Amino acid sequence: MATITRVRPRVLVRASGGPRYAVALAVDALGTGLLRPFLLLYGVTVLRLSAPVTGTAMTVGIVTGLVCMPAVGRWLDRGARSTVVAASMLVRVLGVALLLAAPAGHVWLFATAALFLGIGNQAWPTAHAALVATVAHGRERDTALAGARALRNAALGVGALLATACLAGGTTALRALAAVTALAYLAAAALAWSVHVHAHPAEAAPAKDRDDEPAPRMLALLAANVIYVFCLNVPEIALPLVLVTQLHASPVWPAAVFVANTVLVVTLQVPVTVLMSRFSRGTVLALSGVVLTASYLGFLAATSLGHGWSTPAIAMVSVVCTIGEIIYAGSATALVTAVAPAHVMGRALARFQLSTGFGLAVSPAVITTLAPHGPAALWGSLAAATLLSAFAVAIEKDQETRLSGCCNRERAGL
Repeated sequence: MATITRVRPRVLVRASGGPRYAVALAVDALGTGLLRPFLLLYGVTVLRLSAPVTGTAMTVGIVTGLVCMPAVGRWLDRGARSTVVAASMLVRVLGVALLLAAPAGHVWLFATAALFLGIGNQAWPTAHAALVATVAHGRERDTALAGARALRNAALGVGALLATACLAGGTTALRALAAVTALAYLAAAALAWSVHVHAHPAEAAPAKDRDDEPAPRMLALLAANVIYVFCLNVPEIALPLVLVTQLHASPVWPAAVFVANTVLVVTLQVPVTVLMSRFSRGTVLALSGVVLTASYLGFLAATSLGHGWSTPAIAMVSVVCTIGEIIYAGSATALVTAVAPAHVMGRALARFQLSTGFGLAVSPAVITTLAPHGPAALWGSLAAATLLSAFAVAIEKDQETRLSGCCNRERAGL
């Protein structure tokens, strides 16, 4: 089994789609960081909508955006790559334009804008993974996916910081942030389209097979992924909820946890992915579930220490949770690209994104429902569900070995 023992920046950039594509990713993430954390605030402050109405419109937009994923998968399976990435960015330009055009109190324009933003945000990860899987192979591809995630998190963080600094300007500043976001998406789309990456599925399988053969079902992986992605909302939702509303800690603590999470992802995503490349992707994904389970049990133990010790203990355990998140993010999408035949890669990645989007959509409601029932209900439930998911992945991990050989034979004809 091939492994990568060190990170070579030039090789990593080339495997990620090239310098222009890397810049496109950074610009796109910068624009997302400018607007996404304050979309709710935009609806409430600029459009004068109520918070429940604004939140409902955003949720509906995100969930409805998932409906487009089967079409995105089939588009990718026809060979499109950079075109789909650019389209996912352009549709968000339209969403921001609707935000800017919406008059105060007009909920339907805001909801439509949230829908287009949701479509772009759901389509982008699938299109990006398919593009990277086309230009890179094996463990080099895994590292490229990890590098793109680190770059994106860094740019998201910078964008969020810039937006925070501009908030003192009120509604005028929020409108300006939206306009800058639209320009960033437009520039990123142009850069992404300019790399002209296109796959040739006709060389991977006969046309009849491409039309008739379904994508791998991956039921265990998809079901487990719904639970795994809860970890992405732990630093943003679960920990602030516990620290501020239950332990009555200063808001500085959840902010520090979130910053630490971002810094660790940016600095460790690639090295940890490279380190884990000596093991099979299924084994690594199962291991991430074990690490996440241990962190949830750690949070449960930390909350029993008393107010003087619980807060710093939770902050320390959050590092373990972030390590689990890093291991998960470095193996999950890579596993899908390894087990999916080239001519159904788009549909397989679309199914995976559906499970990711569903998990991200329901996790805030699940977390906020469990939290009032006490630490055991929240962290115990998350630990049990995640451990069960890790066990399911461990049972199915030999699928990678069975199918990757088939994929390699197909790709050898490219």
